[in-house]
Amino acid sequence: MAKLDQYRQAVQQVLAQHAQIKPAYGEVERQTLFDVERDHYQVVNAGWESRRRVFGCLIHVDIKGEKIWIQYDGTEIGVANELVESGIPKQDIVLAYQSPYMRQFSEFAVS
Repeated sequence: MAKLDQYRQAVQQVLAQHAQIKPAYGEVERQTLFDVERDHYQVVNAGWESRRRVFGCLIHVDIKGEKIWIQYDGTEIGVANELVESGIPKQDIVLAYQSPYMRQFSEFAVS
């Protein structure tokens, strides 16, 4: 249980940091969505850029089976790298946005 709590805390901390970064253009707000009961975590953009509506997911992370599954990562730094810096072992991070075949060539978990 301590491992799961550590992973939840690390994911929430990394995502909260990204939510504080204001986009360079438009009136766009970043929001965190944390479902700690089901272990789903997101950062979403919502707002306007000129006359165009902006809404979408910047980061989506799930915790499944004691592993962190990065479903989507729209950042430059890479959420996986930030999680490793916070003490999460690479073998417990799955880059779910890559095909299962391609995951075997990364330093991270296959599944």
